[in-house]
Amino acid sequence: MSAQVERLDHNMAKLTIEVSAADFKEAVHKVYLRQRGKIQIPGFRKGKAPQMMIEKMYGKGVFYEDAANDMINATYPAEASACGLEIVSSPEIDVTDIGEDGMTYTATFAVKPEVTLGAYKGIEVPKANIMVTDEDIENEIKSELEKNSRIVDVTDRPVQNGDTVNLDYAGTVDGEAFDGGTAQGQPLVIGSGSFIPGFEEQLIGLNAGDEKDVEVTFPEDYHAPELAGQDAVFHCVVNKIQTREMPVLDDEYVQDTSEFDTVDEYKENIHKTLIERKEKAAQTDKENAVVDKLIETSEMDIPGAMIDSQVSDMYNEYAQQLQSQGIGIDMYLKYMGQTESALKEQMRPQAEKRIKTRLVLEEVAKVENIEVGDEKVEAELEKMAEQYKMPLEDIKKYFGDYQKDEMKKDLAVQEAITLLCDNAVEV
Repeated sequence: MSAQVERLDHNMAKLTIEVSAADFKEAVHKVYLRQRGKIQIPGFRKGKAPQMMIEKMYGKGVFYEDAANDMINATYPAEASACGLEIVSSPEIDVTDIGEDGMTYTATFAVKPEVTLGAYKGIEVPKANIMVTDEDIENEIKSELEKNSRIVDVTDRPVQNGDTVNLDYAGTVDGEAFDGGTAQGQPLVIGSGSFIPGFEEQLIGLNAGDEKDVEVTFPEDYHAPELAGQDAVFHCVVNKIQTREMPVLDDEYVQDTSEFDTVDEYKENIHKTLIERKEKAAQTDKENAVVDKLIETSEMDIPGAMIDSQVSDMYNEYAQQLQSQGIGIDMYLKYMGQTESALKEQMRPQAEKRIKTRLVLEEVAKVENIEVGDEKVEAELEKMAEQYKMPLEDIKKYFGDYQKDEMKKDLAVQEAITLLCDNAVEV
């Protein structure tokens, strides 16, 4: 076994690994032992044919592909770790030679780019406005009142903006019905913009029991390509009209729905909550601003393979999020009229931004000698135990040395962000 690494342009590298004839022969024999039970050779009971007879009938290389995969899986991780490079992408494997004399394969991958930092102290950022206005407070109160409102039937007037209507509809294009164009008992909030543009407005003024043909045009970017840009007619029947009845803000309401006794106390708490919310949002905006400006003034050559790996990670994360909501990624793509490659292409700019953000922050941590000790990891684990209401020892079972090292890196990056913000200048 031998390995040689070669640096390529744009932070790519190629690792060439040679597997000896003896090691490859052993790998081929192991594949034979694994697969012989599936192979039938005339004159031999199933699973009893000698290796040389199978190779004679099907060719000398009948087991080569699986043996090569086994050898790659067995040798690449160790050789990649030993090559001295920080690999940041999945490898592209190419078997260049294979036979009785052994096998040779190459693994081409991206390596972590070097970063030349711009000036990272004294970065100018916009001064945040955390003032809370009376309008802010009223909007928050309105939102809270809506949460405690109730839906009541309307029988004495026609549909108004903001009402919820229950309707039946049947849509046609050029007189022909289409998939998804018919529904019974469909609830629709007028003014929500959840239906095709122009649909909801045409229901205003109708009474319960009224019928109307609603004429609309599907948007050019509609998710179903066969309907995009098409004129359609929906025959609608308004079954029921409902509206939201808001509670009255008084001391009684405050006592029933909060820990406070008076409206004044309630408003004062809302003011305090909004201040805290704006301060948190302002801090996030400041962090994003300093990092964005540092990226602009820093230099780094991001290899495409590194971005590809980040995109794949983001795509898989998104698929898992959808699955947790009971939606398969294939179903989502079909509904949205998208392909996997198109969705990944949309994710590419964000993937590149994530990489650049991480690289500049790691470089700041390196330049500033920011190191995170075991005591900070312990404190972080204690926070997690409290957050998840679990014993600390149970939390620790999920964190081996690798996970703790990754946590140290994340904490160092967060300290780098804090350093940037502390040294930023608000203008």
